[in-house]
Amino acid sequence: MMQTNNKYDNIHKAWLYRVLEAISSDAYLSTVLYFKGGTCASMLGWLDRFSVDLDFDYSGTSNDISKTREALAVIFADLGLSIKDSSKNGLQYFLKYGNNDNHRTILKIDASFPLFKSSQYAPQRFFEIDRVFICQTKETMFAHKLCAIMDRFEKTGHIAGRDLYDIHHFFMNGYDYDADVIYERTHLLVKEFFQKLILFIEKNVTDQVITEDLSSLIELAKFKILRKVLKREVIKLLKDEVESFKK
Repeated sequence: MMQTNNKYDNIHKAWLYRVLEAISSDAYLSTVLYFKGGTCASMLGWLDRFSVDLDFDYSGTSNDISKTREALAVIFADLGLSIKDSSKNGLQYFLKYGNNDNHRTILKIDASFPLFKSSQYAPQRFFEIDRVFICQTKETMFAHKLCAIMDRFEKTGHIAGRDLYDIHHFFMNGYDYDADVIYERTHLLVKEFFQKLILFIEKNVTDQVITEDLSSLIELAKFKILRKVLKREVIKLLKDEVESFKK
């Protein structure tokens, strides 16, 4: 169950589930949108933080995008969600719900394509809405999360503290990662990739980066503890993985 920190997070979570339930009930969308990312992990109990977006992998073809957009537009209209912005070429939406502009009222939906050939998927039941979604496996998800922090920086110049937190959480819970996903995304073997990732984190991740993105997503007491050790522990965990390849 996804952790929430206040009543406005609860409202946002309700909307996340409302949209998911509608997508899973659509005979077409449920076959082409594969759930992934922090919200998926949190709802499945693989992650213990709040997450605000709905991220998918899109398994359809580029020729089907217009059909997919039309199906999503019907769902948004039926739910009373207004489209504040959307991608002209891809599948990305910023949806408005509610009228309280002093708190979060925007829900982002993003679907990536084409699929990475190495990504693995499996059906998962979401008990709060009693629906089944095709989702990235835990190993695939961890591999993508390991790649996300540098990939986000290369594309946007931005670093998200939640990426570091998710890497830490997955390592600390003993999750495995899919080396094939890392190689497909980076063209590096895992050992080489981890060495590069260590240098990136050492150079670019600051206390400000961690605080700005993460403070609203986990409990305050937990944040106060992790803020001091998160960067150091992730680097040590990565170095331990590098050392393990020498044995």
